[in-house]
Amino acid sequence: MAKLKNYLRREGTLQGLILACVGASIGSGWLFGPLYTAQIAGPYAVGSWIIGAVAILLLALVFAELGPLIPKAGAVIHLAGVGNGPIVGNMWSWILFLSYATIAPIEVTALLTYANNYLPIFLQPHTALLSTRGFLIALVFLGLFIGINFLVVRWVLRINNGATWWKIVVPLLTVGILVSLAWHPGNFQIQQGHGGADLQGMFVAVATGGVIFSLLGFRHAIDLAGESKNPSRDIPLATIGSVLIVALIYLALQVAFIGAVHPSDLAQGGWSNLQFKGINGPFAALAAAVGATWLSVLLYVDAFVSPAGTALIYTATASRVTLATAESGAAPQWVSKVNRFGVPWTSLLLLYAVGAVFFLPFPSWQKMVGYIASMTVLSYVIGPIAILQLRKAMPNLERPFRLPLAPVIAPLAFVAGSWIVFWSGLHTLNFIFGTLFVLLIVYALWGWLSKTKLREMGWEYMWWIIPYFLMLWGAAWIGPKSLQGIGLLGFFPDMGIVALLSLIIFYWALRSAVSDRTIRLYMRNLGSQGVGAP
Repeated sequence: MAKLKNYLRREGTLQGLILACVGASIGSGWLFGPLYTAQIAGPYAVGSWIIGAVAILLLALVFAELGPLIPKAGAVIHLAGVGNGPIVGNMWSWILFLSYATIAPIEVTALLTYANNYLPIFLQPHTALLSTRGFLIALVFLGLFIGINFLVVRWVLRINNGATWWKIVVPLLTVGILVSLAWHPGNFQIQQGHGGADLQGMFVAVATGGVIFSLLGFRHAIDLAGESKNPSRDIPLATIGSVLIVALIYLALQVAFIGAVHPSDLAQGGWSNLQFKGINGPFAALAAAVGATWLSVLLYVDAFVSPAGTALIYTATASRVTLATAESGAAPQWVSKVNRFGVPWTSLLLLYAVGAVFFLPFPSWQKMVGYIASMTVLSYVIGPIAILQLRKAMPNLERPFRLPLAPVIAPLAFVAGSWIVFWSGLHTLNFIFGTLFVLLIVYALWGWLSKTKLREMGWEYMWWIIPYFLMLWGAAWIGPKSLQGIGLLGFFPDMGIVALLSLIIFYWALRSAVSDRTIRLYMRNLGSQGVGAP
């Protein structure tokens, strides 16, 4: 592990951490998520948000214990290698970097998509891709968010705090107005005409409709741990509290959305074909349809504030995650440079370069958030393994928050994470595992060229990963056509197989861990590192 002498400043408060998590969650997800979730699941979309919230809460509970143990910038990066060796830690570092670096470009794209309604110069005609002018404007906005993050963290959090209160009030106001002006309870009984397919859609929408993407904001309490004034108290409270707050807001939005859609809009093609012609924004369209023109205008303003706030805070945490990859040895040391104000400036410049690439003609918002959500959840399933590894290796370690029933909750969280990745479908898994395969090849070549011994690279600790990835891919491949599978196995029997095999692999991973002595040494080394204030 590289020795770094850079220090971030501990200036984050509990309120700042909670608002960072909530603000990161209420971005483009609330502008588009309820529509896409309803298209996939119909009225069962309400259940999608409940399932997603429970799954994320299980993972959040695990990290509420783990986070304070490593109160450092990009703590999840360090957790990945605690009990699983260098190669697993490096792989997870790269996955997390990609999942973070792509958020700001997606939020900027969502911002310009809404803006195209009143200034139709940002998107190409008849497509959702950026025009040349839109691409240039997107680069300017991304540069703005990068530039703001050159401020010290307390100013970034203060800016985010103000934006987040706006982002909480506007969605709740929208819920109240839509429920009072347009409430069609019959919509909750309308089906797509495929019977049980809607019930399957309830689960699929969790991964592909923007549900998980919108609920991942809790991780910012972990990523900003190195700049929290009181991490022992603040990280568990911010982690769990933000999940509950955001889940309630999104649940209310989904209920209001389903109830506000006019039945005539569903008469032809049902929920799966629901569209709002000429308007790139479902809630703005609904507000205009019910006569609340002023709310429609307010939503166009919010379509700037919400994605911008999310892009801002994700840029802040992404730079800390990038910093942690250098500390763990998974990235070059120049990435770790911190200026005299405690700002990781080289990480920010790298994020701008990577983010600019994602403005090129990639898939739609919905497909990209499916990729990102599944990649992020895949990286977070290491948490349930790490918590039990640390419990075994360091039973007497002081834990500011000790998760009750951890031997039960940890495997449940692992299964929940596996289900989310499985629900994303075969096409998404092809993308994710194809990317990981390339990274593994690169890592193996690097080890060969540097003449690093296999044992030093930690190959013997990662053999559970290959069966795990093959299991998830194979389950989707033999699964139903709703997951792009060949239809050999039904959706729910397939879920049962994923759960059973995930549990087997979970306990295999625990048995494949590095020695307890190595885990204790790793944790002591983390305590002596410099990234994160003393």
